[in-house]
Amino acid sequence: MGRPSKTKNQKKERAAALQHAQQEFGTVPHSFVFHRGRVGKNVRQLITDVRKVMEPYTARALKVRKSNSLKDFVAVAGPLGVTHFLVFSKSSSSINFKLFRLPGGPTLTFKVMQYSLIKDVVSSLKRHRMHEQQFTHHPLLVLSNFGLQQIQVKLMASMFQNMFPSINVHRVNLNSIKRCVLISYNTETQLLDFRHYSVKVVPVGVNKAVKKLLQEKFPNMSRLEDISELLVKDINLSESEAEQDGTHNVLELPQAYAGRGNMKAQQSAVRLTEIGPRMTLQLIKVEEGLAQGNVLYHSFIHKMEAEVKEILARKEARLQLKAERRQKQEADVERKRRQREAHREKSLAGIRRKRQQDGDSDAEDPGAPEQQDAAEESEESDAEYYRQEVGEEPDKDLFPQRTKRKRSSSGAAPLRKRRRQSQTERPAAPNPRPTAPGKRRKGEPAPRDPRHRGGGKPGATGRKLHRKTERPARDGGGPSSSRPKGRGGKLLTKGKMIFRRPGRAKKGKR
Repeated sequence: MGRPSKTKNQKKERAAALQHAQQEFGTVPHSFVFHRGRVGKNVRQLITDVRKVMEPYTARALKVRKSNSLKDFVAVAGPLGVTHFLVFSKSSSSINFKLFRLPGGPTLTFKVMQYSLIKDVVSSLKRHRMHEQQFTHHPLLVLSNFGLQQIQVKLMASMFQNMFPSINVHRVNLNSIKRCVLISYNTETQLLDFRHYSVKVVPVGVNKAVKKLLQEKFPNMSRLEDISELLVKDINLSESEAEQDGTHNVLELPQAYAGRGNMKAQQSAVRLTEIGPRMTLQLIKVEEGLAQGNVLYHSFIHKMEAEVKEILARKEARLQLKAERRQKQEADVERKRRQREAHREKSLAGIRRKRQQDGDSDAEDPGAPEQQDAAEESEESDAEYYRQEVGEEPDKDLFPQRTKRKRSSSGAAPLRKRRRQSQTERPAAPNPRPTAPGKRRKGEPAPRDPRHRGGGKPGATGRKLHRKTERPARDGGGPSSSRPKGRGGKLLTKGKMIFRRPGRAKKGKR
């Protein structure tokens, strides 16, 4: 049986859901993660791991060329709805990480003190938990120790919060929370710890053996005499399952969660498994705009208020001078344009005045229609007068047409195809060395006797010519091209001749 056809309500619901998903996708923040300059293999792998953290609202397969500049990424980010840039670069002494907020900034510059890749973190764990379904939803962001009143700390907290989509705690679906990003700030060392975890929820208050049965993981019971021993004695359990859950990770679920035993209003434990990458960051400076504005904070360079005012005054003067130069340049361009227009008008006025003074000018107007020659008009009038007086058409030789070629409006004669001359029309080349009669030059064929069909001796028989067959004419056009004596031939145009087949001679006569 085929699938039942969709009803109108189902089509409407699906269209509404698709529209809602598109609107939601357009309102959440998106990001680009890429590098600038030459970086090593490990930094490239770190960029790939950070893209895994930012999924699904990031460009997973973003390609970066050497010729691409930051302006190219900014131009592309607008139509795609990208709000953040995470840029890695490498110098001779350190690895730098810059966080851009589009389109107007600010820009945060960090120094990567330490980092570990996903493969390093996973290899250090006895049992890791990571699968592709975890990356279909954005991670949950957790900030720690960002409640200080310092301006740089508040700015960092705001930037990190805006990197990920916001959630509504009253309407969020717990099954969409599969990952967690933890960023902790240490007030003593002023370093940030970046961690990425996988979230797992398991029921509590249940025997470990029963929990194992609920998860469809049957232990080895070959040494047991009764199944009750499995419930009484916790045997054949792994070390990870012997982990003690306490008040730090046990809570009551407000709704059912994926997994056996995770029911609503039941006690469950939340367990985190690190999947990487790890990073230890140090804030270097905070700038206005996209890495080209005023420095709001610097961790190494501290300036007094008077120095800051002096720097701002110099920058304002530099911007004002730049604006004045631009204004002067635009004024010069406009002045030169007006001078060119005035010179052009003056030149045209002089040309008109010159034509008026000269009267009839010899210069031809290229836009004027082409006029016929006086000779052609006189010939046409003579031919028309002859028709009226005599009443007949004049002969072609009486009033020959003009052979002069007409010139086009541009003054050049039109091109005409050159007629190829035939073999008979070509003039014979003059002989530079005349020969005496009866002698011929080397390589020249012997003359033929026109009375014989074949060449050579008179008695030789040549190729028989059938009736109504054509024979090509001989070059030279002398007596050889005329009709031979005693033959019933007919001379055609272009020197060709048709011969009739002669009758058979009577026997005994020649």
